[in-house]
Amino acid sequence: MISASIVGATGYVGEELVRILSTHPDTKIVGATTQNYVGQDIGDVFPSLRGRVNLVCEELNIQNIVKKSDIIFLSLPHGHSAALTKEVLSYNKKIIDMGADFRFDSKEVYEKWYGVSHALPEVLSDVVYGLPEINREKIKDANIIGNPGCYPTSIILGLAPVLENNLVETESIISDSKSAISGAGRGASVSNLFTEISGSVKAYNISKHRHTPEINQELSKLAKNDVHITFTPHVVPMSRGILSTIYCRLKNITTAEDVIGLYKEYYRGSSFVRIMNKGVYPETRWVYGSNFCDIGFEIDEYNKRLIIVSAIDNVVKGAAGQGIQNMNIMFGLPETTGLEAPGLYI
Repeated sequence: MISASIVGATGYVGEELVRILSTHPDTKIVGATTQNYVGQDIGDVFPSLRGRVNLVCEELNIQNIVKKSDIIFLSLPHGHSAALTKEVLSYNKKIIDMGADFRFDSKEVYEKWYGVSHALPEVLSDVVYGLPEINREKIKDANIIGNPGCYPTSIILGLAPVLENNLVETESIISDSKSAISGAGRGASVSNLFTEISGSVKAYNISKHRHTPEINQELSKLAKNDVHITFTPHVVPMSRGILSTIYCRLKNITTAEDVIGLYKEYYRGSSFVRIMNKGVYPETRWVYGSNFCDIGFEIDEYNKRLIIVSAIDNVVKGAAGQGIQNMNIMFGLPETTGLEAPGLYI
């Protein structure tokens, strides 16, 4: 039985970790820390967990958490995870960071885009970027996982097969991505109020979203060439989900059937990537509450473009579910363990 703790258990991602791990057959949650709900039963903080999780939220004492855990999920804002990691590693325990501190190969890139100094740059070369469908073998032996961002997950999975097979030009890739408001986190702000987002769609952080360098880093590895994607995120008035519509120019005209065949072969053995048939375009409600990524296609023959549509649940495959998928791989379990539930259609 794997003993797991969640540091930052009362944000949206932390709660989702608790929810999924509570039914994981090979894991026991032994710790859940919080700043705002110390001493409260987590079922009182999140009533949906009542009767399913017997867990009292505790103040962070990293030594106590480390001693009783085999793995620690760090579900914290950027800049906080790296400072805790050194002590965790001294106890030879495994870490999955749900934030941004360990997603980058370069501390300079991280510091430029996130505006804080990296507290533990000396371990970055040992970190594995936790996208299982791409880095499965590396994840098996990792001690530190940088869990990918939600937008990058939808975009990288959508583009990986065509980039690795050199089928598209790398200079003009565009992703128009739409996210649910839960992607902004649980903290209160005027811009996240119901009256501010209901009935409206808005673009934000155009050309400067912090996920941009993460996406470019991983796409460049796949393409073996520098990739600089044009990425425009939007907020849509729903609680969960990301839909990325990705445009890339084909080097040679091909058919949708050929593309579908390529993707099905590439993701053969990847239980959580579902490739749509011709003319079927994913919707966020198909993956709501699940760890699936659904991918569909269209060929724009006139403009010689491949259009890829990728859908995920931003707090499951885009965060907590993917973290647990990584944990399963790290401990030699089938990566679907505890994650087999289908999405909620309505």
